[in-house]
Amino acid sequence: MSGLGKLWETATTGWRAPAVLAAAGIGAINAAFFLQYVGGVQPCILCIYQRIPYAVAGALGLAALAFGRHRTLRAALLALIAAAMVVDCGIAIFQVGIEHHWWAGTPGCGVPSPAATMEELRARLLAAPVVRCDEVSWSLFGISLAGYNIGITLVLAVFAGVATLKAAARVGRA
Repeated sequence: MSGLGKLWETATTGWRAPAVLAAAGIGAINAAFFLQYVGGVQPCILCIYQRIPYAVAGALGLAALAFGRHRTLRAALLALIAAAMVVDCGIAIFQVGIEHHWWAGTPGCGVPSPAATMEELRARLLAAPVVRCDEVSWSLFGISLAGYNIGITLVLAVFAGVATLKAAARVGRA
């Protein structure tokens, strides 16, 4: 087995999997806040929504660590983390589609829906978020944060899924 394969095997087993997932969730939230408050990258509403599954993953990962002796519970928590990462990936895909103008954003994305009166239009424009979802606020090599988030959440979902299967296989064994 190669070094990377051995690392994957070790990381997805026992207490290490929830620790990695908790660290990934907490680390992603901290990175998002760092980019926002230190780097000046203002998030759109979908960027904020993408933080929620990471917070869930961090909390559930910590819970799986705390209740590690309960194998069934740990397997269930790992499965929930995998599901949260799949949801986050879906939000990121939706945002990338908006950024590339493949589809329209929601009214919460800073794209006001048609108004019946000028007063209603004025109220909607004043209430609209400053950061639009269809404008990339930061990118590296032409890939936005949402684009990178697709890859990160896919890896974390697969990781959590493999860890779930391993934990579930251990349920009932001594």
